[in-house]
Amino acid sequence: MTATLSATQEVLDLFAKYVTPNYTRRAAVLARGEGSEVWDVEGNRYLDLFPGWGCNLLGHCPPRVVEAVREQAGKLIHIPNTWYTEPQGRFAQLLVERSYPSTAFFCNSGAEANEAAIKLVRAHQAPRYKILTALGSFHGRTFAAVSATGQPKYQQGFGPIVPGFKHFPFGDIDAVRRLVDDETAAIMVEPIQGEGGVRPAPEGFLEDLRQLCDDKKLLLMLDEVQTGMGRTGEWFAFQHTKITPDVMTLAKALAGGIACGAMLAKPEIARSLKPGMHAATFGGNPVACAAGIATIETIEADDLLASARRIGGTFMHFFARLQKNSSLIKDVRVVGAMIGVELNVPVGPLVEACLDKRLLVNGTQDTVLRLLPSLELRDEQMQEAFAVLEEVFHAAS
Repeated sequence: MTATLSATQEVLDLFAKYVTPNYTRRAAVLARGEGSEVWDVEGNRYLDLFPGWGCNLLGHCPPRVVEAVREQAGKLIHIPNTWYTEPQGRFAQLLVERSYPSTAFFCNSGAEANEAAIKLVRAHQAPRYKILTALGSFHGRTFAAVSATGQPKYQQGFGPIVPGFKHFPFGDIDAVRRLVDDETAAIMVEPIQGEGGVRPAPEGFLEDLRQLCDDKKLLLMLDEVQTGMGRTGEWFAFQHTKITPDVMTLAKALAGGIACGAMLAKPEIARSLKPGMHAATFGGNPVACAAGIATIETIEADDLLASARRIGGTFMHFFARLQKNSSLIKDVRVVGAMIGVELNVPVGPLVEACLDKRLLVNGTQDTVLRLLPSLELRDEQMQEAFAVLEEVFHAAS
């Protein structure tokens, strides 16, 4: 035990000396993971209901993704995008066939995907340049993405932010209409606000936005960084409606935990990004694309869209029952394996209490318990999580 404790401290000392301290970190060193479980260097096992900040949709180290990465890394890891590769073309095909008629631009993260989308929209709609986004939204931490984000706390200390973004109350179509003027180019929205507290768009709101964009010749941009790739029980959250976007951004779960982002856009819009206007050096690299292909193959082979719906229904039933016996719970919001429990108290102490019992969960917006479990979460693991959550809620009450 002394040796493992000293190994933990050695890593903590390295971080203290050499790593920029811009994250609040747990005093543990994770060493390996499998499915919905991770272990630290001391051998402690954790049940993870928020794997990889939502990136590990398939759990930790999903076998098909691991094998695809190993195989591709032995052939070709990275080349410039001045060449063609089969994995990038094949991955783009699979995404387009499961979404809407479009073409794909690849990058490395959700923020990068949103930056690309913002540049594309301004190029296509010039001289119009304003983009309307929702209060409570989160689109990333790069300059344009954080300017689009409808939460001032993420912009503090970095002013002046990029001009041209106006924010409306999420779900208020009349407020959106009032903001549209002759300089408006697009409306950008998350179908479900993730960091904003797992808040689905009100019924009919996306359809109203689509109609408004059609009427005013605006582009509808959907940020599906958190909702895409089957998280909600459909391949993409917009498929719960009858609309299609003009531009859609993806990342997080896109490649099973490997860094990958994408922007999909209707071909007539995508053509406005001409050679030299935008790029991503590592975007669409063969390893990430091979991982993305394996992710799609896993979702289909393991019927994980149905799994997302089943997991969501099970969690909804549990939290609805718990709500009847706990004054702590104000609201429960579940769409597939995207789960938000709004509390009447700060969420931080409950997150810490779960961690003490080695259950990993997340809190957002001060009072929302957020879970983004793997679609491979097993029934016995759900029951284990429910037992811990019930105990934690009971103790907090």
